[in-house]
Amino acid sequence: MTPLSSKDYDASHIKVLEGLEPVRQRPGMYIGSTDARGLHHLIQEIVDNAVDEALAGYCTTITTTLNEDGSVSIHDNGRGIPVDKHEKTGKSALETVFTVLHAGGKFDKDVYKVSGGLHGVGASVVNALSEWLEVTVYKNGKKYFQRFERGIPQGEIQEMGESDKVGTSVKFKPDALVFETIEFSQPIEIARMKQSAYLTPGVTFNFINKVTRFKQRFFFEGGIKTWLKNLVGEQQALSSIHYINMEGKDCLAEIAFEFVNTPNDHMLSFVNNIPTTDGGSHVLGFKSALLNIINEVAKEKDKMNKKIGEFQYSDVTDGLYSIVTVKIPEPQFEWQTKGRLGNSYVRTEVEKIVYDYLKDYFIQHEDEFDKIFEKVELAARARLAAKFAKETVLRKNILAWWVLPGKLADCAQKKMEGTEMYIVEGDSAWGSAKQGRDSNFQAILPLRGKILNTEQAVIQKIMANNEVKALITAIWTWVKDNFDLALLRYEKIIIMTDADVDGAHIRTLLLTFFFRFMRPLIEHGHVYAACPPIYKFAQGKKEEYVYDETHTPEMYGFDPDKTEIQRYKGLGEMNAEQLRDTTMDPNNRKLKQITVEDAEETDRLFRILMGEDVQSRKHFIMSHAKTVKDIDI
Repeated sequence: MTPLSSKDYDASHIKVLEGLEPVRQRPGMYIGSTDARGLHHLIQEIVDNAVDEALAGYCTTITTTLNEDGSVSIHDNGRGIPVDKHEKTGKSALETVFTVLHAGGKFDKDVYKVSGGLHGVGASVVNALSEWLEVTVYKNGKKYFQRFERGIPQGEIQEMGESDKVGTSVKFKPDALVFETIEFSQPIEIARMKQSAYLTPGVTFNFINKVTRFKQRFFFEGGIKTWLKNLVGEQQALSSIHYINMEGKDCLAEIAFEFVNTPNDHMLSFVNNIPTTDGGSHVLGFKSALLNIINEVAKEKDKMNKKIGEFQYSDVTDGLYSIVTVKIPEPQFEWQTKGRLGNSYVRTEVEKIVYDYLKDYFIQHEDEFDKIFEKVELAARARLAAKFAKETVLRKNILAWWVLPGKLADCAQKKMEGTEMYIVEGDSAWGSAKQGRDSNFQAILPLRGKILNTEQAVIQKIMANNEVKALITAIWTWVKDNFDLALLRYEKIIIMTDADVDGAHIRTLLLTFFFRFMRPLIEHGHVYAACPPIYKFAQGKKEEYVYDETHTPEMYGFDPDKTEIQRYKGLGEMNAEQLRDTTMDPNNRKLKQITVEDAEETDRLFRILMGEDVQSRKHFIMSHAKTVKDIDI
């Protein structure tokens, strides 16, 4: 079915389901949260609409601009939102789209065969949660404009003269009354633009930051095949790069995957170009096909080991790098932020597509199957050894696993919401943090020295490490395939280390563990890094805590010759009151939320910095040595 042209796409195709009132009262229901994640979700909703135009074949360029006044602009050269009067609302189609929930062309399959905007609330939610929003439409040789303030139209749509352009520009400023922060992050938006460009080959994505004077353009003709190649990087490949692009019933599956000779694995999944961070039926279909075909062919070739038995999901995903995308007409997500696909039929369709492809491929490429089989069997042996080690540990030291760590200073509040666990190193920092905390909602977990580098260690050694065991039992979610986010004991996991090189190393070791073994903690925004002060400037009764190496006494109104400067190299150098006021008090502290928006770069950096490839690490250090400032030795 061919989508309608710009001329035929008019107000009759905008379907109206219900009103807008609930959005400002309960924003979290529509964008997930009102923190930085929810803030960036606003941009993504508008970009998704532009991507839908690209998927329909009417858009080739999408530009996102961060403006100097704190607003953001998204422009696409698609067909332009309809501007004629809507029959049901009596308003223009443009005003209807931006003021009525569940109103949009996504409900009309003559307009969009596939769309990420199932709920049809993107534009109206962004409008409702913005201090102001302006829409400019270029359509039918004319230019149209309308402004809204906190979702309320400031007059009707205006015709602004003639124009030979086509497309839609949306400019908005998030409402500071709604969001915890209204400052957009350049790295997050760059990562998202890059991701969108991979998923929409042939479409140009431009990013412009007028504040930092930064510009970047993304265009990937190779799509997810190029992305997979960049994800794998220099790791030794065990298989070919497999690429599937086939259509089933109401489902177009595009999948790329490759096995590597490491224990690392990385899977990305999308529905209609929308990230599904929690997977869903399309991911289950892919994994089921992979598991079933490997078990089946192994039995046919009489390669199965009776002591191991049939393989499990974790065995076939060990060393697997994959990108699973599907395009379907009516995606059903389990919540508004589209984290998990729920359409059950998609699993069947994807499973059949992948199974048939691999069945034929493995018949023709026995040598490659044998390499994959050996890798999977090795993973199964490691799984069984880890299970035995875990059971042994539990039998011998059951209290060490199921009772909270002895030095954990737990908080009084039992519900997870609003609670925090600070991870500190050493008794001195533990003592100050314990005295300086608010014991109602803040817990303190001390670690002794630097934890194990979990990027290189085998699973048996990892599970036997005392510091790792303390982390697992305090957080309570377990790890890897047994991870259960519902068991999480604290809403925020905060790494609080010294502001020096050793502290940075400990933080990196902890993040490596979280990324490889508890990745959903990061993906769902539960991991943070505390930012202790680096200096204290004092002069008479006036004092100022400083968090930036580049800041000088003059910047705070001090006479530099009379300023006393104290350098904090460790948390233990601060008394409990100072640590509380500067680093732990929610009203004064600075926290950095750890994200994995650019999964490709994150995975690559962990492999380089913490892996076994010494040459790559040496090259990375030498390449970046000149950018390092004021190293403490």
